[in-house]
Amino acid sequence: MARLGRLSLGRLGEDAACRELARRGYAILARRFRTRYGEIDIVARDGPTVVFVEVKTRSSTRFGAPAEAVTGRKQAKVALMASEYLLRRDLRAVPCRFDVVAVLMPPAGQPVVEVMRGAFDSPGRWR
Repeated sequence: MARLGRLSLGRLGEDAACRELARRGYAILARRFRTRYGEIDIVARDGPTVVFVEVKTRSSTRFGAPAEAVTGRKQAKVALMASEYLLRRDLRAVPCRFDVVAVLMPPAGQPVVEVMRGAFDSPGRWR
């Protein structure tokens, strides 16, 4: 049951992230893009740039801020999944960026959404 709660919280966070990204002018290209390495939360376009977005949602900061969960290991995994996305769509020549969206969803009240543009770099040529 607790797992279902986390999954629901994660989906609500992704929904809030998509709304905020759209408000900022991003075009959402894909949600929950599956690869053999895992799943990219959101793929979007910001002008000519393809943006790979990792969303982290928490109901409190008791165990740290949401963005703190995007570790170096997670960043490397997202970069690997992004390369697969680009290869599948023959988009190797487009500019890319990695953003993190941190969503704090308190039990009572509105979600607080923070977008961190260019939150991390990828090994290799993408940025």
